Amino acid sequence: MSTPADTQRMEKIVSLCKRRGFIFQSSEIYGGLNGLWDYGPLGVELKRNVKNYWWRVMVHERDDVVGLDGSILMNRAVWKASGHEDTFTDPMIDCRSCKARLRADQLTEKKGAKQCPVCGGKDLTEPRAFNLMFKTFVGATEDESNVTYLRPETAQAIFVQFKNVLEVSRKKLPFGIAQIGKAFRNEINPRNFTFRSREFEQMELEYFCRPEEGMALLDYWKEERLKFYQNIGLARDRLHVMTVSDEERAFYSKGTYDIEYDFPFGRQELEGVAYRTDYDLSQHQKASGKSLEYFDEETKQRFIPHVVEPSAGVDRTVLALICDAYTEDEAPDEKGKMETRTVLRFHPRVAPVKCGVFPLLKNNAELVARAKAIVDLLRPQMFVFYDESGAIGRRYRRQDEIGTPFCVTVDFETLGEKDRQLADTVTLRERDSMKQERVKISELRELIAARIA
Repeated sequence: MSTPADTQRMEKIVSLCKRRGFIFQSSEIYGGLNGLWDYGPLGVELKRNVKNYWWRVMVHERDDVVGLDGSILMNRAVWKASGHEDTFTDPMIDCRSCKARLRADQLTEKKGAKQCPVCGGKDLTEPRAFNLMFKTFVGATEDESNVTYLRPETAQAIFVQFKNVLEVSRKKLPFGIAQIGKAFRNEINPRNFTFRSREFEQMELEYFCRPEEGMALLDYWKEERLKFYQNIGLARDRLHVMTVSDEERAFYSKGTYDIEYDFPFGRQELEGVAYRTDYDLSQHQKASGKSLEYFDEETKQRFIPHVVEPSAGVDRTVLALICDAYTEDEAPDEKGKMETRTVLRFHPRVAPVKCGVFPLLKNNAELVARAKAIVDLLRPQMFVFYDESGAIGRRYRRQDEIGTPFCVTVDFETLGEKDRQLADTVTLRERDSMKQERVKISELRELIAARIA
């Protein structure tokens, strides 16, 4: 089932991302470079929060997973053994009418004839294989002996380091190796903002197991990954699980699930959970001549473990979070007149800024001093933004637009000028409901920290 595109909503999201410093076009002052993006001050915080939470739930909160940070450049033999050098291709087609370059699966069909989705033309070239890996050279000479590639996925580093990690970690099956890192694919037609890019970041787990455990663990990790997305704030009714058919999944896979999300440009894959069997370790053992077998102390058997792989895209997850959070509602301005309010309703645990801190007046030295003291109080535990310019209502709106879940205002009640009982309290305002409460400064840090967690 496809989801209708909402072009206008997507245009607003792209505009907000640039205007508020989430995502910029790479090399923009030189006209940009298609399929490449830079994350601004807020985008990099959002991205880091996603990665940190993934690492927390996938590694730190488990006894059966350890981490790895493999290199981007690897021996060319790795990509020969994995099959990437020969088979990591997309079928490419050119439209002779409008000169568009397309993947074969992007063509539309009308009355049984394939046509260009850009201009509707039917004068198309035959499909031809296009290798998606970026080729480069290692060393001083650019010859065939020095060829390698920017890695198109992070998984292969885990497979070739399997034996080393197994020996130093002393893990028993089943166990996993997790990695977050950059990958590169020379996409024929990057599109849909950051969704399909040429440089992107992956969060991957290779979970090694006995052959008889593979299918059960495939279902286990599908459910774990769905819980992850719900726990960072994605709406469950926008998440869907597609069972990849025998015809469409990789030949070495015994089962694959695609976790999909309803983006404004349609339903698209967010993460793949695949049971890759023993294909990768077997290929590398055969090509390298080095044993990648596991010795079972209980059964005294040696065998190549099977693996289940949950593979998520950091950039796609960040884009899904922004799309899911983007909301427009009505709220009163300083004069009580209703106006449109743009809000990013991020879950507090992934919000770039956790709390905004404002003195009611910037020309009152005591209010400013107390506000900056609260910034110092909160900063060791969370990312805080201090703002003293403009009316309080405007400052709230600016924080709503970047998804800040809480705002603290230091006012004359804080100084005890209107009511001595309110001295050393502040106004704590919640983003989504816009409700305000008085909170003691001494309790503020623990209260906000608990609500973020």
